[in-house]
Amino acid sequence: MKPVAIFRHYPTEGPGYFATFLDRRSIPWRLVAIDAGAPVPADPGAFSGLAFMGGPMSVNDDLPWISPALALVRAAVERNIPVLGHCLGGQLIAKALGGSVGRNPVKEIGWGEVSVADSATARAWFGDVKRFLSFHWHGETFSLPPGAERILSSPHCANQAYALGKHLGMQCHVEMTADMVREWGAQGADEIAAALASPAVQTAEAMRTGLDGKVADLNAVADRLYTQWTAGLAT
Repeated sequence: MKPVAIFRHYPTEGPGYFATFLDRRSIPWRLVAIDAGAPVPADPGAFSGLAFMGGPMSVNDDLPWISPALALVRAAVERNIPVLGHCLGGQLIAKALGGSVGRNPVKEIGWGEVSVADSATARAWFGDVKRFLSFHWHGETFSLPPGAERILSSPHCANQAYALGKHLGMQCHVEMTADMVREWGAQGADEIAAALASPAVQTAEAMRTGLDGKVADLNAVADRLYTQWTAGLAT
């Protein structure tokens, strides 16, 4: 099988639990470290799927890798190679496919409940899960690209995930590990302090409360999503 390309846009926002999932199922993957200067591949055909991780930048920023990444997403979708986006990655896919990205009404930082839509498409991705506690760290959000269906929402962000055939874009972070939560909380102390007026922002201490159990529950949801996504990988 061709490898899954995993695009990392910032050093601390790597594949996390997604890599663990792929390794457990012996699905090969290759890290494309955009943050370290790796070029965006021009041809998606070398990969069975494309997965885009998060990052503190905006997809509306004038960064040299964004335009090639948007083109790569469009080329992959045209060739029926599945794409997967986490937070910034979900925004990138949405913009590539005709959606827009702009400021969310409030910042979401920390743990918050999300609700699964009552639809056949949502059930295909989430099974019997109706709601779960996910991790968030964003100030922007996406509109749904044409043809996509909303499958996840939260009180503070209407579009938490969308599906378009075998493609999945998420605003929330289902890829988290306990170490990532601790590291983001420590490194993002200034951003947290500046945003505590938001009803959707937690302190780093609150993020760590019951951390192992929260991460285990989130991993179980991620297993369901990633299983559905990898079922569509190109051969």
